[in-house]
Amino acid sequence: MKVKTALILCAGYGKRLAPITNGIPKPLLKVKNINLLDNTLKFVKSIGINKIKINTFYLSEQIKNFIEKQNYPLNIDIVNDGEKILDTGGGIYNLIKHSEEENFLTLNPDTFWDSNYINIFNEMEKFYFKNKIKNLLMVVKKNRSFDVRFKGDFNLNGNKLFKEIKNEFIYTGCQILNRKIFQHINKNIFSMSEIWNDLSDKKELYGYESSNEFVHLTDIEIYKKLN
Repeated sequence: MKVKTALILCAGYGKRLAPITNGIPKPLLKVKNINLLDNTLKFVKSIGINKIKINTFYLSEQIKNFIEKQNYPLNIDIVNDGEKILDTGGGIYNLIKHSEEENFLTLNPDTFWDSNYINIFNEMEKFYFKNKIKNLLMVVKKNRSFDVRFKGDFNLNGNKLFKEIKNEFIYTGCQILNRKIFQHINKNIFSMSEIWNDLSDKKELYGYESSNEFVHLTDIEIYKKLN
């Protein structure tokens, strides 16, 4: 089995990158002269996924215009969050309502996805379907992060994720999920962390470790270092 649809999250304000993001949405920023959204779309194509849904809110017209101008050989659907920004969980939940698929890849474009991630994604995908699970987060050890300030999001035991006072693994911004993890949600605006915490409490939150260097555009300081 294969994941056929990728969801790319592009709705956020990018406040930690102000004033640069006062006039341009974070996904359209360039790192080492490479556009973040373009880089993410090319990665999605490289792993054989052609159906893509992008959520937008802040400066959404710029993202829409960029996609139209690039004329990608991909089936891209842009879905606006609406009158209010829906947060990470709400944004994903809204996107899957526009699809018939059961399983999705979600990506944050502020992580620098390169060809080194192709193998790890393929391994992740095999693990996900082989074990018939409903979620799988790509995580990385803190010492593999370009930004050394991350405190860590989870610990990993086997392939189960859990939270403790001190956490050694960072969420990379890549996950595979099944739409059923949202079946008890009855609100539109919420963080993906709420879903993860609920799954973790049930010991049903799964992780897969990447050994790649994790390069994430966190804020102005990292932006300057990378450029």
